[in-house]
Amino acid sequence: QVQVMESGGGLVQAGGALNLSCTASGTTFDDLTMGWFRQAPGKEREVVSCISRGGSGIRYSDSVKDRFTISRDNAKKTLNLQMNSLKPEDTAIYYCAAVKNLGPWCSESRYEYDYWGQGTQVTVSS
Repeated sequence: QVQVMESGGGLVQAGGALNLSCTASGTTFDDLTMGWFRQAPGKEREVVSCISRGGSGIRYSDSVKDRFTISRDNAKKTLNLQMNSLKPEDTAIYYCAAVKNLGPWCSESRYEYDYWGQGTQVTVSS
């Protein structure tokens, strides 16, 4: 059974930075396409960023482009999301998600992902 777990959320002032991490166990990490999603109160879960198995395919939502950076270290079996220049509208629960054997690309659709972490709260104060 694949298990996904996030860490690194917290409270930060607008303009600040946070780094989220995610680990996955129960399968070969290299086989996993990974994504970060977020859900704010009263809103649907939306994609933040995704990364392909080898790391060459990366996509960002327009709202975080040029502020957030996704990366993965397959040797360490970790996924990271560096979030800079945070805004109050970035406040949400952030979820790490994974899917096996998707191909050499990543998907921005939450329906493609089979494994989800419990989420970590990110709160940005103004």
